[in-house]
Amino acid sequence: MKILLIEDDLVLSDGLTHTLEQSGYAVTPATSAQAAETCLQHQDFDLLILDLGLPDMDGLDLLRRLRKRKLYLPILILTARDGVNDRVCGIEQGADDYLTKPFELRELEARIHGLIRRCYGRFNQKIQLGGLLIDTRSHQVLNGEDMLQLSEREYGLLEILLLQLGNVVCKERIAQRLAEHDDALSDNAVEIYIHRLRKRLEPYRINIRTVRGLGYLLEKPDAA
Repeated sequence: MKILLIEDDLVLSDGLTHTLEQSGYAVTPATSAQAAETCLQHQDFDLLILDLGLPDMDGLDLLRRLRKRKLYLPILILTARDGVNDRVCGIEQGADDYLTKPFELRELEARIHGLIRRCYGRFNQKIQLGGLLIDTRSHQVLNGEDMLQLSEREYGLLEILLLQLGNVVCKERIAQRLAEHDDALSDNAVEIYIHRLRKRLEPYRINIRTVRGLGYLLEKPDAA
């Protein structure tokens, strides 16, 4: 799961980044609205955490801009503005949740997990997929007590497809999500990772279907 954290307080940003990464999330920090928009142009994210008191733009203005551009990823406002009107305005402008500072880390993680479940289906910490159990926190894939050995990118691909279980994911989105830093990932590389993961899942009767011209679809076990 990839999170864009927009927070200009460097101490808080570093602390949140470390905590969330310990929980299994991949976090990209941004300290301004401009930096956040640059990140969104070059990377794909599953969730955005937004502070409202940014140095170059009010966070609500950034929120409006993102929603006007039809950016549909879930957005959690994290701010010191604790008035009822502030909360109402944040939700009306397109935020999916609103948490005020100071806050407990456990509550933040619970809010993040709740947003992921609401926006991407029942995406819990542990997911049963056919005969496999996928632990999204430890990145382990288990068959009973046996562990299915996947490379980092094979697991990343599995998680991307799990987020959209039963729906087509385009090759471009997969390439962007699997790319590390600024490294490009070719169409052939995506096909290789699809082939490898498909072979690893076949013994468990879990199928990745190619939808010609559109992308790939992880079939629900009852449809496989």
